[in-house]
Amino acid sequence: METQIASKQEKTKGQAFTEYAIMLFKKDTAFTAALRRADNPATENQAWEYLVNWCDLKKPWERLPFAIVGAALAKAKPATDGIRSLGQAIADSFEGGCKADSAKAKLRRLLACDSIEELCVILRPLLSLVISRGVRISFARLLDDLRFFNEYTKARWASDFYGRRGDNDSLGI
Repeated sequence: METQIASKQEKTKGQAFTEYAIMLFKKDTAFTAALRRADNPATENQAWEYLVNWCDLKKPWERLPFAIVGAALAKAKPATDGIRSLGQAIADSFEGGCKADSAKAKLRRLLACDSIEELCVILRPLLSLVISRGVRISFARLLDDLRFFNEYTKARWASDFYGRRGDNDSLGI
């Protein structure tokens, strides 16, 4: 019995929110409409009734990741969550991938951000671009990355962008 409980992996908050949102998009048009407006500071408060159960609305560094990812999810309306990290999604959104100058510029701008507030301002149009190009980003992973945004997160995005997926890749393992 203990091995069964130990083997079950708990969902991250990003996974739980993404699954919840995708499920509700099918049933609740008001939820979808409110979330679509969550990435605009002028209309973000319309989504607060849905975000309040997920974050502390008084703390922008907690609220903004849910708002930006929720809005992107509502605009994309995926049937399931994607698989690409933010770094991979940026590279896959441009012809030439990680070698494209415009893709590198987008990544460099993200990596230059010092706060979650600044990052969310830069990320908003970038997510619209990724979605419009049909790239299936993992919204759950993105939300978890934003919630714990730090130098490690930036390094992982850069590694994913340039195609290095892990230390064992170079060893052929």
